[in-house]
Amino acid sequence: MQLTTHQLNFFHTFGYLVFRELFGPDEIAWIIDEFEDVMQTYAGGKMHDGSKPTMIVPTIDHSERLCTLLDDARIEGIASGILGDDFNYASGDGNYYCGDTDWHTDGNYPELFAIKMVFYLDALTRDTGCLRVLPGSHRRDSLWRSGEIHPRDAQHLWGLPPSEIPGVAALATNPGDLVVFYHDILHASFGGSTRRRMFTMNLNKHAATESEMARIDEYVRGHCPVAHGFKIGGMYTEIMLNTASPQRMHHLAQLRERHALVYPHDTRHS
Repeated sequence: MQLTTHQLNFFHTFGYLVFRELFGPDEIAWIIDEFEDVMQTYAGGKMHDGSKPTMIVPTIDHSERLCTLLDDARIEGIASGILGDDFNYASGDGNYYCGDTDWHTDGNYPELFAIKMVFYLDALTRDTGCLRVLPGSHRRDSLWRSGEIHPRDAQHLWGLPPSEIPGVAALATNPGDLVVFYHDILHASFGGSTRRRMFTMNLNKHAATESEMARIDEYVRGHCPVAHGFKIGGMYTEIMLNTASPQRMHHLAQLRERHALVYPHDTRHS
């Protein structure tokens, strides 16, 4: 899969893309089955009662079949088109969400560095917890990046609920759609159920210079499984590594190496 010029222009201008029906009904059926198995087996999903979110990091790494999403030509094409052919796979979280998610970003970088691919496994609308984004809020020249205002202060500033800020894009999705966005874009969710299913794949640019490597290390410190309290023996599970093709290993090698330096006591050495 190759992104068009229009898609790339849209992504860099507004900070997100939605790929409708990227995965067919049969594909999303097994993806949901594997996701549920991961959540029930590794995340304590059986105990989820809707009073708080249930999360696991990573998600796809616990399922041999979900690991193959990293090999999928559609996923690889989208990631390569945005980040380059040598992009890094940077883990990801799986969730049973409940309640609202306030406006936030997943990073604050001076230029494009990291993106998030998001699989929503339930039909979601504006009123039932779909992702909302503030288009363009990832850009350094955006008013939202000035530090003078924040969307969570909407009620105080403008007498509006944070969910109703003008210009918000509510990205209604169905299972099989894929949402991709800059780590830096402001995003939120309002009005959802107590068991909204979602998992992500985080990806970032391969580092070549000393300063880029320092940024990779900072990312690993904040976004790897250990940083979220999940010690799996390294950046990736044995399932992810042992089933990897040479092409997949290309996307694992750098962060696997950096994790061993950042978290030496939580990295298995084979």
